[in-house]
Amino acid sequence: MTSYYTGIPEGVSDLPPGVALPLESNLAYMNGISFSKGCYIGQELTARTHHTGVIRKRLMPVQLSLSQCPEVKAIPSNAQVLTMSGKSAGKYRAGEDAHGLALLRLAHIYEQLRLKVSEDTFVGLTASVPEWWPKGGNDEVRIPL
Repeated sequence: MTSYYTGIPEGVSDLPPGVALPLESNLAYMNGISFSKGCYIGQELTARTHHTGVIRKRLMPVQLSLSQCPEVKAIPSNAQVLTMSGKSAGKYRAGEDAHGLALLRLAHIYEQLRLKVSEDTFVGLTASVPEWWPKGGNDEVRIPL
């Protein structure tokens, strides 16, 4: 559960095989990617994305407003995260109680967001930038304000 507070992914529910991209999953921030050695599947795309500095989505810790919807007992993985105007803002990956991880478009993280739990049920969602993310330098996340 600590990983949901800190924004550090663990296991296949947080990093689904064949779906999770290393840079979107913050693996470069955790020194989980080498840009100077090796050959691995996806290396060219990962290196090109890293060096252009354009990463539009990130796996982020989120807090759910479950007290607003006491009837919600479980959040499905891959539930859609929407802005209040209905634009897609990302996908919920996994969580426990009111804390979880979601892959969010950085352009929307400071907006009011909601999680689509079922066809007519929505739960408020608040994203936060982890304290351990880099501050300044070339690897800084450029989050629009």
